[in-house]
Amino acid sequence: MDTWQLRERFETPGGAVCWDRFGQGPPVVLLHGTPFSSLVWREVAGALADRHEVFVWDLLGYGGSAKHDGQDVSLGAQAEIFAALLRFWELDAPAVVAHDFGGAVSLRAHLLHGACYGRLALADAVALAPWGSPFFRLVREHTGVFGELPPRLHAALVREYIGTASVRGLRPGVLDALVRPWLGEAGQCAFYRQIAQADQRYTDEIELRYGELDLPVRVHWGAADTWLPIDRGRELAARIPGATLRVIPDAGHPVQEDAPATLTASLLEFLST
Repeated sequence: MDTWQLRERFETPGGAVCWDRFGQGPPVVLLHGTPFSSLVWREVAGALADRHEVFVWDLLGYGGSAKHDGQDVSLGAQAEIFAALLRFWELDAPAVVAHDFGGAVSLRAHLLHGACYGRLALADAVALAPWGSPFFRLVREHTGVFGELPPRLHAALVREYIGTASVRGLRPGVLDALVRPWLGEAGQCAFYRQIAQADQRYTDEIELRYGELDLPVRVHWGAADTWLPIDRGRELAARIPGATLRVIPDAGHPVQEDAPATLTASLLEFLST
């Protein structure tokens, strides 16, 4: 886990975001969600890099990217950053693969900011109302209270929360690495900041426009996702013209962790069609 370090920086009005790229070939951009980082894509990125130039980045306020008071880390801001990153990378129509909040970010960038994709793969994406696990909604309603937790209690809470995403159980080293960015004074504040700004209006604004999507789309969903149940995946695929749905057996919300080989095989097939 310690070898996953994004080497490049891109300056935004809210601070620097970390990014990197691997491999050669047709470009593919991977977007993570919350409360994760680009780390969740490490295995998939390594496999795709045999055939593609793979771009990864940490959302502002996540992973190794900048974290500070007053940041706008909302889905609206992340979508604008993503559109700017694509211009910076000079990618005209890359394939995009997006998980969780990354799904909303990619959809907003495309529908509202003119970001052009060759094809789009969504995985357990935040896209349809209502969203957010019961715990997520509880924390969002009381971020001031949770933000005052002693550091050790905060660390235990975050560890338990992230651990519930997987039905197979995250390996200890993986769980440690996913929790680490949310520790310390800056990390603890950042954790509750991103939850406080997770407003459903950012998907409400685009939800009725999914029928406008005019590109190949494949929706992947963990069959055992307890954060966003499989019915959301079926509904999302039904709303997007021509979209296909791949249900991944024995996988929870982080399909990249629970079933990386199955997800990678589907992505390679989708990207080469």
